[in-house]
Amino acid sequence: MGFDKEASSSSSGLDAAALLPKHGGAGVGARLSSQPKTFANVFIAVVGSGVLGLPYTFSRTGWAAGSILLLAVAGLTFHCMMLLVACRRRLADEHPKIASFGDLGAAVYGAAGRHTVDAMLVLSQASFCVGYLIFIANTLAHLHPIGDPSESSPLLTAKALFIWVMLPFQLGLNSIKTLTLLAPLSIFADVVDLGAMGVVLGQDVSTWLTERPPVFAFGGPTELLYGLGVAVYAFEGIGMVLPLEAEAADKRKFGGTLGLSMVFIAVMYGLFGAMGYLAFGASTRDIITTNLGAGWLSVTVQLGLCINLFFTMPVMMNPVYEVAERLLYGKRYAWWLRWILVVFVGLMAMLVPNFADFLSLVGSSVCVLLGFVLPAAFHMKVLGAEIGWPALIADVAVIVVGLALSASGTWTSLAHMFGASNA
Repeated sequence: MGFDKEASSSSSGLDAAALLPKHGGAGVGARLSSQPKTFANVFIAVVGSGVLGLPYTFSRTGWAAGSILLLAVAGLTFHCMMLLVACRRRLADEHPKIASFGDLGAAVYGAAGRHTVDAMLVLSQASFCVGYLIFIANTLAHLHPIGDPSESSPLLTAKALFIWVMLPFQLGLNSIKTLTLLAPLSIFADVVDLGAMGVVLGQDVSTWLTERPPVFAFGGPTELLYGLGVAVYAFEGIGMVLPLEAEAADKRKFGGTLGLSMVFIAVMYGLFGAMGYLAFGASTRDIITTNLGAGWLSVTVQLGLCINLFFTMPVMMNPVYEVAERLLYGKRYAWWLRWILVVFVGLMAMLVPNFADFLSLVGSSVCVLLGFVLPAAFHMKVLGAEIGWPALIADVAVIVVGLALSASGTWTSLAHMFGASNA
């Protein structure tokens, strides 16, 4: 998500990747992606706002444990992405038009499979938008405090007041039927993201060289579950793997390119998270950019991120509208339904007390099921009779461990969120 994980509805009617070229088959005129472009598209599809919560997560898990978690989640995410690719390749003759995760769900489990993937993707997309509003509002409240600091109502805090101000503009933007005009923001998003990470890393190094606060390497089991949720959220991009593989010019090398991309992202995430924690120690905030100083460069970066996410939200909500209008209004445009969903997302953002806590909750609940459990279940259904016992046991293990981690991680995140809000 170059702070905008590409909107990837499971329904075939929505273009799954705004940055990917349209493909019309294997003909001469087909515009397919080279390996460098595939690498870049994977980066765009995976890297998003979750990276901003990694330093705080490392302050909970410890720098070493956080780094290990990121590498483990990167490896498992890559494995499950390739499971989906294997499923589509196996079903290519019987179902030649599988273009998305939802199409694959329909091919494997019928309507129930499509509805399950739809539900998970809608929840994940809406949750990303909740995270965007939290980030924007918290950043603005940090830069320009307003309201009464002692206000107890979550609907009247400084963060909530900024969200209330944004809502009318978001209602207008989200009423646009066609979001083609917002597509160039994907390029702007990547430039802003990389610039922001560079500025933050530079400040982290400068602060670490002068301060050297005390840090620890490993946290307790509860903190590791918390960190797992954030790590899964940060690597969420499972809905994009099938469109990405379809656009690869050399599909035999797609797995290697995907793996290289995931290693690069994991190392980048680890460096960003560890340096943020090493620089600020126990004072690391849930959004690392609020640890930056008051200089013009840091303020410019924070405002740039806010503007980016503000205009990215309609793109991210589009798959939610596509599914909601298909199920509730006969595939017809419904501005009132969009407005209800935007207000709901805004209210959720007001009620969530902590950005990183919310990332952990979404990662543990929705993203674990979407990114690990469903791919393994699909793979076992499609190829279970052909893959042999080791691979079959691996699928079962991913499903069982995924369900267990989802339940325990969700409980841990909710307990921490409510505990923090009542503190």
